[in-house]
Amino acid sequence: MTPAPVAVALDTDDLAVAARWAGQVGPHVSTLKVGLELYLRYGPAAVEEIRAAGGGRIFLDLKLHDIPATVGAAAGAVSGLAPHYLTVHASGGADMVKAAVAAAPDVKITAVTVLTSMGEPDLAAVGLTGPALDAARRLAALAVGAGARALVCSPREVAAIRAEVGPGIDLITPGVRPRGAAADDQTRIATPREALDAGADLLVIGRPVTRAADPAAAAAEIASALRGRV
Repeated sequence: MTPAPVAVALDTDDLAVAARWAGQVGPHVSTLKVGLELYLRYGPAAVEEIRAAGGGRIFLDLKLHDIPATVGAAAGAVSGLAPHYLTVHASGGADMVKAAVAAAPDVKITAVTVLTSMGEPDLAAVGLTGPALDAARRLAALAVGAGARALVCSPREVAAIRAEVGPGIDLITPGVRPRGAAADDQTRIATPREALDAGADLLVIGRPVTRAADPAAAAAEIASALRGRV
């Protein structure tokens, strides 16, 4: 059976725990997400152990954001780990995104538009003018123009961003919560079905799976629901 288009966020600083989760959910989902907590503590071993435990694609979520030379060097440094996706912040600018693309040509450089934890007051406070939708569309267009092949955006903006960038760009949506699940620190959220119906290619789901009493069962339930689109 084809794994569901879900990236389970293995957000912990304990590699043994993350590897256990990976093994439990790996048969049900297409992608495993390694974030800052794991990577900063364990380095490349985090990617290698998660891949060995769960199989599937690796989404290396480092959200690089620095001057172009530094981001290019960092992207090149991790490209040998062969992640399917590597995140950078679109707000770093076109030259920064181009540097990452040039340094890791076999990796899908994935530009983060507007974090799903941020609401309108947060955006205004950091100087992102206009509604979240407008900011996300501007950043998406900039990043794709610079060579990014995937984007991270809220499920509430995914339809508009698809219209902005067209086909051929993977749209990845965090802030996805099964109906009835806690929102936690996310603000611009949607259910898995809503996100897919809006045009998302990959759903990032973390705590509703990893905090479940049985992560394997939680992942299987989400995968089954997505196949049935219910």
